Amino acid sequence: DEVMIGAILTQQTRWENVVRALDLLKERGICSMQAIYTADPREIEEAVRCTGFYRIKARRLKSLAAFVRDTCGGVDMMAAIPTPALRAGLLAVHGIGEETADSILCYGFSRPSFVIDAYTERIARCAGITTPRPALKPLFESVLAEDFHVYHQTHAHIVEYAKRWCTKKRCEGCRIMALNG
Repeated sequence: DEVMIGAILTQQTRWENVVRALDLLKERGICSMQAIYTADPREIEEAVRCTGFYRIKARRLKSLAAFVRDTCGGVDMMAAIPTPALRAGLLAVHGIGEETADSILCYGFSRPSFVIDAYTERIARCAGITTPRPALKPLFESVLAEDFHVYHQTHAHIVEYAKRWCTKKRCEGCRIMALNG
C-alpha cells in the first residue's frame, strides 16, 4: 500500500515531502488503499498538501484505490495478476504513467519491471545513449538479468549517482561524462 501511495505522491516533488505526507496519512489512519478508498477526499488533500498538486494527487490516489479494490479485489489479490496484465491495468488508471506503474511493480510487487525516470534518462544521455525515452525500458531490460533485485539495485544506483552529480551540475567531474570525452 505504502509503495503505491508513495509512487503517486512522489510525482513532481522531493522524497522528503512524500515521507512527511505518508506520516500524516498514517497519523490519520488513511495510509492504505482501502482507507483511501473510503476516506473523504478533503482529508486526503490535507494530508498530502506538502507534496504539491495535492488536489490532483488526492484524485489520483482515489482512482488507484478504486482500481485496487474494484478491479483487482485488493492489494493481496494484485500479487496473483501477471506482470503484463497488472502493468496494463495500472497504466489505465488516471494519473498513472509508465514511471509510476513500473515503480509500483518493481518496488511494491518485486516484479522485474525497470523504472525509467528523469534520472535514468539523464544518465543514459550522458553515457551517449541516444535511444528515445520510450525505448529505454526495453533497452535496459535487454541487458540486465531479468530479476527485480537487479532492476531495483540498478535503478537505485542511477538515482543516487544522479542526485549526487546531476542536480548539482557537476558534469566536469562526472565519470559517465568522462566516458564520452
